[in-house]
Amino acid sequence: MEAFRRRFYVSTNAGAPHSRIFAVDPARPAREAWREIVPERNDATLDSMRLVGGKLALVYLKDAVTRLEVHGLDGKLVRELPLPDVGTASNLVGREDEDEAYFEFKSYTHPPEIFRTSVARGGADLYSRVKLPVDPSLYETEQIFATSKDGTRVPMFVVHRKGAARDGQSPALLYAYGGFNIAITPSFRGSIYPWLERGGVYAEAVLRGGSEYGEEWHRAGMLANKQHVFDDFIAAAEELVKRDFTRPTRLTIRGGSNGGLLVGAAETQRPDLFAVVLCHVPLLDMLRYHLYGSGKTWIPEYGSADDPEQFKYLAAYSPLQQVRDGVRYPATLVLSADADDRVDPMHARKFAAALQHSSTGGPVLLRIEKHSGHGGADLIKATIEKTADEYSFTFSQLPSSASPATATR
Repeated sequence: MEAFRRRFYVSTNAGAPHSRIFAVDPARPAREAWREIVPERNDATLDSMRLVGGKLALVYLKDAVTRLEVHGLDGKLVRELPLPDVGTASNLVGREDEDEAYFEFKSYTHPPEIFRTSVARGGADLYSRVKLPVDPSLYETEQIFATSKDGTRVPMFVVHRKGAARDGQSPALLYAYGGFNIAITPSFRGSIYPWLERGGVYAEAVLRGGSEYGEEWHRAGMLANKQHVFDDFIAAAEELVKRDFTRPTRLTIRGGSNGGLLVGAAETQRPDLFAVVLCHVPLLDMLRYHLYGSGKTWIPEYGSADDPEQFKYLAAYSPLQQVRDGVRYPATLVLSADADDRVDPMHARKFAAALQHSSTGGPVLLRIEKHSGHGGADLIKATIEKTADEYSFTFSQLPSSASPATATR
């Protein structure tokens, strides 16, 4: 809620999963007196609202890509600010009654950049930019869409070297999260550049369970609907193969925490689709997760095996219980932390032991970070070592043609 010139401006998703904006007279605060000035949109989700320069600055997510708009106090669109690429912009930062404002932009190939704009006149001038030891201009981002099992459209961002051959020979790394109403939007990730420089393709999928399309999208991936998230992820992986970005023998998947559950479920449901699985601080025993650490606080998202009806769908996808003897599972690196008080390390240990016992496929390794919590190593040196271990393990399991020499700049 923002206040300006004797009016409150309220954004709400009450009765509008994609959110809308009302103007409210503080002298008449009753709900029936609110006046809608920006209706809910079907094609985009309102992510934030701010009063700057006597106008309303609105950030929308359209297919998980930011649109930054300036509206009058009557709600009418004044302009959309142009952005440099498919990416993520913050809302405008400035004073309510001053024209000058700033916003941040970032994408997979744009490190965080600050732009200056005039609220009244528009335009955007680069004000500052993070300097990097890599050249992001060698790479580009595509947004593509997969079709999930039930016909749902699943967005995906794909980053690769400009002009790279589309012949299925590139190693690909697919990441996703899919839960807890958390949005996955384009952001600069320095750790993907060693992968890109070795000829790799990096992809992020936007799955149900997040907030990218509003609360309905979140609810479509929680509780009894959780299987939708796994179906979306599998569809994204299949689309990468279909479009010749990679092949199953060159495809690596990565996820952490709730994303660790995601890749564990994908691995046990479609072991033929992936070459390598990188499973970080995961929860994988969905029949007992609520008994340890912070698990009981996630019952509203997942449900509980103590409920007979919820037990049925949890048991149907719980990765630990789905491991089967004699199946050729992908090479798997399970990463955990010895002081993780959010997701108990027992998940990683039990899953790694089960795969080691049952799999006829690639090696299964368990990596435990010492003196570390759920967020991982807090020292840059330890983080670099962990990332190096991930890439070393991955390339050791891929065909030699999927591990080309470092790209020449």
